[in-house]
Amino acid sequence: MVLKGKALGREGERLAAQFLEKQGVVIVERNFRTRCGELDLVARDKKELVFIEVKTRSGSDFGSGLEAVDSRKCRQIVRVAKEYLLKHDGFEEPIRFDVIGILLGDSVHIEHIKNAFDAS
Repeated sequence: MVLKGKALGREGERLAAQFLEKQGVVIVERNFRTRCGELDLVARDKKELVFIEVKTRSGSDFGSGLEAVDSRKCRQIVRVAKEYLLKHDGFEEPIRFDVIGILLGDSVHIEHIKNAFDAS
């Protein structure tokens, strides 16, 4: 069975969360939505709050998932992260923005970029 659309995205987010949890990262929220957009995963990695964008592909015809996170998408993620922080009374510890690209084919390939971009 080939996954498409939202089902593909949900499966990628599930796999990304599982991948992170095996590394000791604690997922604190999934699919945080605002008018501006959505955060796929919000997690704690030691003392950092991490906002994670997950891009899943079933093939490489349209490039990797990581290539889909362009400067416009980064700005949107930062806006939503700021709303998350306001809703949760801010956060005194450092934050970071990670991107996870997942390729689902005959096997699962996961690429994780920590500190993929910053809030500026």
